[in-house]
Amino acid sequence: MFVGPGIEVYEGMIVGENARAEDIDVNPTKDKKLTNMRAAGSDDNVRIVPPLVLSLEQALEFVTEDECVEVTPHSIRLRKRTLPASDRARERGSRRPPRDQ
Repeated sequence: MFVGPGIEVYEGMIVGENARAEDIDVNPTKDKKLTNMRAAGSDDNVRIVPPLVLSLEQALEFVTEDECVEVTPHSIRLRKRTLPASDRARERGSRRPPRDQ
């Protein structure tokens, strides 16, 4: 994770790193629904890793072609070039090569 608790986020902001190559659209402000059912391993302790604070050089090395680094006097943030998720999906669809038929 790149942002800690209590940090304001906006659509298109990169809040964490995915283990896979594709991007995942998430809403970190949405509450997790709690149920009354317990899973077999749900009583295990969960270790919360502190957020990774990137320097400007680290942030520039991390971004890909569709991302940018936003530098303000108080923070360095990573974000997508196109903020709305619907616009990013439309752009991905137009860049897709034609399928062989």
